[in-house]
Amino acid sequence: LQQLRAQIAAVAARMIAQDGADYATAKRKAATQVLGDERPTANLMPDNLQVEEEVRQYIALFQSDTQPARLLELRKAAVQVMEALSEFSPYLTGAVLNGSAGEHDDIHLQLFVDSPKDVEIFLLNRDVNIEISETPHFKGARHDPVETVSFMWRREGVHAELYEMRDLRGALKPRPDGSMPRADIDAGRALVAETNNVNEEE
Repeated sequence: LQQLRAQIAAVAARMIAQDGADYATAKRKAATQVLGDERPTANLMPDNLQVEEEVRQYIALFQSDTQPARLLELRKAAVQVMEALSEFSPYLTGAVLNGSAGEHDDIHLQLFVDSPKDVEIFLLNRDVNIEISETPHFKGARHDPVETVSFMWRREGVHAELYEMRDLRGALKPRPDGSMPRADIDAGRALVAETNNVNEEE
């Protein structure tokens, strides 16, 4: 069971790193590749943390010459857009935060607002073209999906999930592995400095 789960995670990680597939799609396709037509049971599917670790290993093996510079670009852009959206309590999440972002990744933010319309109006008033969609709530399926605003920011794709202010309570707890699920502007600036220092050392 563990071996099959690890195999699915490794195949999914390759799809994410090479093609920019999202985690859910990559895991589903990877399970089909590994198991054929057999429908995977829930305990066979790796969780996102296991896949994330496989993505890191893949990058270290195959993309170490290009990924650090790309990650620095994305983190700099993320801080810039967070500064522009500072009145909406922006937090950085996803691959740009955890360091596994590569060529195909976009910037993912979570904003905590009184009204999603405030964010839409803010962007439209600045002639930013936006697309509206929905994203599953980070607290799980028992909560309604949240509105998500997607737009281009200086040639980078940005997806901003719009949460209510009350959702911020408890949202900053570390994961079981000690990592943080989201970072504010100051933490984002620290990540830029850290990534820049690592790149200079290499």
